[in-house]
Amino acid sequence: MALIDFREVYKAFGPKVVYSGLNLSIERGEAITIVGGSGVGKSVMLKMLIGLLTVDAGEIWFDGRCIQALSPREMTGVRQRIGMLFQGAALFDSMTVGENVSYGLREHHRMNPRELAERVHWALSLVGLPGVEGMFPSDLSGGMKKRVGLARTIALQPEVVLYDEPTTGLDPINTARISRLITSLQRSLGITSVVVTHDMGSAFMVSTRLAMVHKGQVIATGTPDEFRHARDPLVRDFIEGNAPEGEDLLAVLRAGG
Repeated sequence: MALIDFREVYKAFGPKVVYSGLNLSIERGEAITIVGGSGVGKSVMLKMLIGLLTVDAGEIWFDGRCIQALSPREMTGVRQRIGMLFQGAALFDSMTVGENVSYGLREHHRMNPRELAERVHWALSLVGLPGVEGMFPSDLSGGMKKRVGLARTIALQPEVVLYDEPTTGLDPINTARISRLITSLQRSLGITSVVVTHDMGSAFMVSTRLAMVHKGQVIATGTPDEFRHARDPLVRDFIEGNAPEGEDLLAVLRAGG
């Protein structure tokens, strides 16, 4: 049984139809990347999964339960199993890095100060930023902010991590660094990763499987190798149109950046 299952999902904002029969199953432990052009609703998919947006029709299932049938308390339990890295990292400017990373822990878990400090250090070490607890977001580069946002997400030890355009606005070196982190965390922590991106270089690197969204539906799924050799003209046009970013990332990776 799939861990996450979108079944004939429909979603519209006024006259703009975003999804018209979305079907997608996501297996436990896989790293799937959702690709597609701007405005096709990739981020909407993530927000529907965690209940920030409601579906107009259809069902979304998580671990054998239809989330539309859950009570608010039960939905809170689902959200605690799913972490999300927002596009802008969404750090609180008035809080230190340590306070940002521990924010969710203080809200949802009963941990003493020592336990909090140890979990924060663990999470920051996993993203390659040990010892920055006392810094503020204004002291950080764009890449560091993304990594702190990721540390805050994994500090909660979720089963699923959703990444909303994790490399947007980053230079090739930081794009490569974030992509490597996604892969490393998925493997070392055994989590299920769902990544939304338009960057094919990053998508090919982090994914065990890709799914392409076009005109309200998933039109293709497959491994990175299957996508590279796809014959579908829509898939080919998308990959070729995003090739420069992918080539930049691959060049950085080959150089060891």
